[in-house]
Amino acid sequence: MSDKTFIPCNKNAQTEVKNVLKYLSDISGKNVITGQHTQTLAMEELHHIVEITGKEPALLGFELLSYSPNINYLDTDDECMTEVQENYGTLKRAWEWAAKGGLLTFTWHWFSPLGGRSKSFFTENTDFDASKALVSETPENKALIADLDAMAGILRPFCDRHIPILWRPLHECEGGWFWWGAKGAQTFKGLYRLMFDRFTKMHGLNNLIWVWNGVGSELYPGDDCVDVISRDMYPEKHSHTSCADMYNELVKFTNTSKPVIIGETGTLPDVDAIARENVGWASFMTWSKVFCLTEDFTDNKTLVEIYNSPNAVTLDKLPRLY
Repeated sequence: MSDKTFIPCNKNAQTEVKNVLKYLSDISGKNVITGQHTQTLAMEELHHIVEITGKEPALLGFELLSYSPNINYLDTDDECMTEVQENYGTLKRAWEWAAKGGLLTFTWHWFSPLGGRSKSFFTENTDFDASKALVSETPENKALIADLDAMAGILRPFCDRHIPILWRPLHECEGGWFWWGAKGAQTFKGLYRLMFDRFTKMHGLNNLIWVWNGVGSELYPGDDCVDVISRDMYPEKHSHTSCADMYNELVKFTNTSKPVIIGETGTLPDVDAIARENVGWASFMTWSKVFCLTEDFTDNKTLVEIYNSPNAVTLDKLPRLY
């Protein structure tokens, strides 16, 4: 990859952001960063991986759904409230992980900024019109901006401590299942760029590594606001491959060389096949709960093989990048 691969899209990005981007670029096609999503204070997934493999992932994902400002506690259900309550306070674990030098990525299932019930990040649970949020001074716009500013305050301490975060906002934008993807490509791109401008220019969150997550070139917001491209994938159970076809599709969305990662996966990829076939995935992140805690998608034998592969970057192999 060229040197442009690790030039951040935010011209004021901290040195630590550049360090991470350079590392992602350097290992692409050779080694793969192991990653695991967590969404509870207990972080059962992390403990499970350590118990089974003797290794820790180099990358941990943290969920921000309970940090959404507009959760409707009066019109919800038990499933929603369980997820919210289990997610309370999880950024404490992110701070602990940062102290160990591990990489962090944040996912925000963003409850609808205005109206909605239960899990209102799902389109079916809100009538929030994201296209109206792009029109200045509308109620939707004011609510959206208020949420962004609240989240910027939550992210601020990580910036102050120069902790780089792989920030994967408005994920799975290709689907209409989330309100941010329900109004089409132009609205999504407008939302993404609005967040980028507000977080970088107004709030100076210069520790964020901007990860675009989606499928479809029409949804790509532009090289000037993206550091890393990614997609989510849920292959067939126990189908461990290099996922080369999905990689090759993804890299066509931009002509600029950028690090490429698997934002979410259910079944773990084969890191040896990735290296052998020179496929450029720099990292993967297995989703939480059943995707990690059971053998329904990846059996324990395979989990051990992947985490102990010479091509896998686990926490003990990760250089100190910040």
